[in-house]
Amino acid sequence: MITVALPKGGLLGDSIRLFKSVGLDFSAFLDSSNRQLQIYDPTGTAKALLVRTHDVPVYVEYGQADLGIAGYDVLREKKPKVANLIDLQFGKCRLSVAVKESSSYRRSVDLPPHGRVASKFVNCAREYFHNLNLPVEIVPLYGSVELGPITGMSEAIVDLVSTGKTLRENGLVEIDVLFESSAYLIGHPLSYRLNSGGVNELIGNLRKQVLTAV
Repeated sequence: MITVALPKGGLLGDSIRLFKSVGLDFSAFLDSSNRQLQIYDPTGTAKALLVRTHDVPVYVEYGQADLGIAGYDVLREKKPKVANLIDLQFGKCRLSVAVKESSSYRRSVDLPPHGRVASKFVNCAREYFHNLNLPVEIVPLYGSVELGPITGMSEAIVDLVSTGKTLRENGLVEIDVLFESSAYLIGHPLSYRLNSGGVNELIGNLRKQVLTAV
């Protein structure tokens, strides 16, 4: 039986629709009265785990799931030992540097040396500023990162941006983009190589659906 790790939150609906298009129905996770974190497809050929977005690669890497769906941002941040199989072309956003609109900073390199940058993407932010040869202090925040510049705790933030509405509503503006992100199908390397439970056929069917939708 194939096990799939599905992400809670914004990617869940599209993820369920994708699997439903290849005959696997995990839509029970969309039922607000459902409290189960593990469900079986009605055909009995697959089961799905509902986990936090950042935990999807962990379940796949450690073999508790054959396949999973995770944002490229999560994969870049965590660098898990998984196979990146398909860019699914949904959940598109970008990881950006943002500052207070009233500040004088308009490029990342304008930020002061040894200034503070708040982010939940600590590794991505550290790597980005290291490549710019700009020493900064990365402040790990896992809630409302926008409060960093607003309160004066940091000069900038590194955070995911989709429409930019949240930034605008909080008086912040993007000044640079680290990279674009979208949802990826990932796989456990051993399951992929051994074709456990016919996982390669499922991957092929999913790839056809993505190509058809593009």
